[in-house]
Amino acid sequence: MRERAEQSAMRRAVELAAERLGRTGTNPTVGCVVLDERLRVAGEGSHLRDGEPHAEVVALAAAGPRARGGTAVVTLEPCAHTGRTGPCAEALRAAGVARVVYAVADPTPSAAGGAAALAAAGVAVEGGLLAAEAAWANRYWLTGATRLRPWVTWKFGATLDGRIAAADGSSRWITSGAARSEAHLLRARHDAVLVGAGTVRADDPHLGVRHGVAGPAPVRVVVASDPARLPATARVFDGSARTVLAVPERFATAAAPPGADLLPVGSSAGQVDPRALLSALLGLGVRSVLVEGGPRTAARFLAAGCVDEAVGHLAPALLGAGPAPLGDLGIGSIAGALRWEFRSAERVGPDLRVSAVPTGSVGSGGWSR
Repeated sequence: MRERAEQSAMRRAVELAAERLGRTGTNPTVGCVVLDERLRVAGEGSHLRDGEPHAEVVALAAAGPRARGGTAVVTLEPCAHTGRTGPCAEALRAAGVARVVYAVADPTPSAAGGAAALAAAGVAVEGGLLAAEAAWANRYWLTGATRLRPWVTWKFGATLDGRIAAADGSSRWITSGAARSEAHLLRARHDAVLVGAGTVRADDPHLGVRHGVAGPAPVRVVVASDPARLPATARVFDGSARTVLAVPERFATAAAPPGADLLPVGSSAGQVDPRALLSALLGLGVRSVLVEGGPRTAARFLAAGCVDEAVGHLAPALLGAGPAPLGDLGIGSIAGALRWEFRSAERVGPDLRVSAVPTGSVGSGGWSR
């Protein structure tokens, strides 16, 4: 009975955490459910954003006196440090919780140790319950904490035969309005949206959040090997949201277009190095990046091993000619193909949305650090 109750509580805690993905700033997405002594749900909560109470504190407040002698089920090991809020491990001990079950151990030296502190105080502690599910719900923060870079999602829209535009270059609209709305929801759930200079010149994207989607505008990142080739009148420089222009270090003294911040980073063969760029973006507080274009930019991030998930909207249309969503990866045979795993496939209006992740990653049931 206890095992079933705790698994059910953890599934709910994972749901609570997932609802906040991309909305907690630099903090983790965490859910917590408190069970009373009879293993009934007494309270639940999630961490909303930076500076606000952690999930455990919210759930304890909802549970009130029923938390004493009960069990706290939480997706991330309770923290043991004092930041803008107090340590959750101490809050759980003070509330009289008899048992704590968590999914994922905290990988950060500053906050880890909550499980040990609780055990030392006489609280029964168990870790690892539904760890893969909880890690997926907290993937942005965990990637930053363990890989020292933001989580990267590559998003594209294409025809059934894998074309992102017709032979004449026209591409509006390959996918449906429903798919475009969902793409804007993806933007709202990421800290930054990234395109290459070629996409800015060819499509003049705005990269804001529209189509009825509510949410903060992501940081707009434009990657350019030569900033002088970008039109200063591009919509991405309109000042409606922060725009970062990432350039090779040799352009460190170049003048950025009005409405953009220049970000010089390390380069290779005259091109911005994806790993150096992601490290710099993490330093700016960016925990997740949505790569939207174009084929060469996507290829550079994939070749560098810096794409964590691919999300494709496929329209039931055939062109037979036109550019593909991904540029040359230098792979000459089937033996060299990058093999990924599908996470999901769902209808979105008339289109199909597919999600895939690298084998062995958090999305495929593992967590490679």
